[in-house]
Amino acid sequence: MAADMDTRGAAARRDLAVRAAVEQGLVGDAEGAEPLVCLLDTAGIRASAAALIAAFAAALAPGTPVLHAFAVKAAPLVPVLRLLAGAGLGCEVAGPGELALARAAGVEAERTVLDSPAKTAAELREALALGIAVNADNRQELERLDALVAAAPTRSPVGVRINPQTGAGTIDALSTATATSKFGIALRDPGARAWLVRAYLDRPWLTRLHIHSGSQGVPLPLIAEGVRELHALAEEINAAAGRRQVDTLDIGGGLPVNFASDEQTPTYAQYVAALRGAVPGLFDGSYGLVTEFGRSLLGKHGLVVARVEYTKTTGSRPIALTHAGVQLATRTVYAPAAWPLRILPYDAKGTPKDGDPVAQDIAGPACFAGDLLATARELPLLAPGDLIGVPDTGAYFFTAHYGYNSLPRPPIHGFTVTLEGGVRFTLARPAQSLAEIVAEAGGALRDTLL
Repeated sequence: MAADMDTRGAAARRDLAVRAAVEQGLVGDAEGAEPLVCLLDTAGIRASAAALIAAFAAALAPGTPVLHAFAVKAAPLVPVLRLLAGAGLGCEVAGPGELALARAAGVEAERTVLDSPAKTAAELREALALGIAVNADNRQELERLDALVAAAPTRSPVGVRINPQTGAGTIDALSTATATSKFGIALRDPGARAWLVRAYLDRPWLTRLHIHSGSQGVPLPLIAEGVRELHALAEEINAAAGRRQVDTLDIGGGLPVNFASDEQTPTYAQYVAALRGAVPGLFDGSYGLVTEFGRSLLGKHGLVVARVEYTKTTGSRPIALTHAGVQLATRTVYAPAAWPLRILPYDAKGTPKDGDPVAQDIAGPACFAGDLLATARELPLLAPGDLIGVPDTGAYFFTAHYGYNSLPRPPIHGFTVTLEGGVRFTLARPAQSLAEIVAEAGGALRDTLL
């Protein structure tokens, strides 16, 4: 019942925010209003962070050290990282840009984890100097770390990422635990397990093990199987060392998100229950834990609001031409079967639109035929000036812009619903200006190739 109430509350906040965005001139046809804005429900984000922390706290032995590190790639926005830091989360970064964002948000080095399959020597040196946790991806990187650690001792916790080779989910491109995945050291390859144990015995400064076997399309039992392999390897290493050398397990993230409705499922409590069933020793206090969730923390709390600019009928199919397309929902446009999105119809005042459903295409502004958010979607017939809402887009959609046709990055606003039912918007990222587009495209260097 509590989950149902939260779902209804999130939907109500969303509708209030759309109407308020129109009334306050953020989006729509009013003078100065944008044709496209993106909204983040700050109450929803805080609730997700609290649910994650609570689910693990309820299952872990008292006193177990835990770091929940938000995967910055899911929403690389400094205000979002700052909001999550205030809610008790750190950052997982995959490169110098994401590390710069985490530092700009004020996230402490000891609450930051560096993962990437292609870290440069300079990136590793910086992380070790700052005391940031590092997970090595491969044997050559581990050899590079040998030299760096010998040259300058570090307080950084260092571990190795493994690939448990437990299999793929329903989206091949996001399955990181396949037999041939580019990530980590393949645990089931001939000789790999023995090599890993030896690598730890030869390096007393290796104190962590890392895995990330989940993502969209990967079921909980398969995620749990990967974590079970991680725990078993840690036990084997510690037994061979005769001491508790591996003291922390970084179990990654990858909790899938439901894109079919407002229901938030699976939940963090369900995730923890799956882990407890598969790996009960994970929760007995023997190991500290690190998690790296991204999509599941932000996805359900983002909303694209776009104006319908024109409508037409082609081959008897109604088409609504909007300002939201591939620049925001890149994965949906290029892989619609794997990344379907809901479309919520609103009238020009921001009120949910009723009417008999009509199959129509929802098209974006980009100049290629496949720029469609939905095909033959049954909706009340849209008209110019109406709005569409695209929910569940808070992670990996509008937060990571794709610059097709030099379409500008839209503004992003966080919103809060007051006790009186009002809506307060706070700018999280401004709209990109045309001058900024020109500057990024080498405008100041126009004659250098002549």
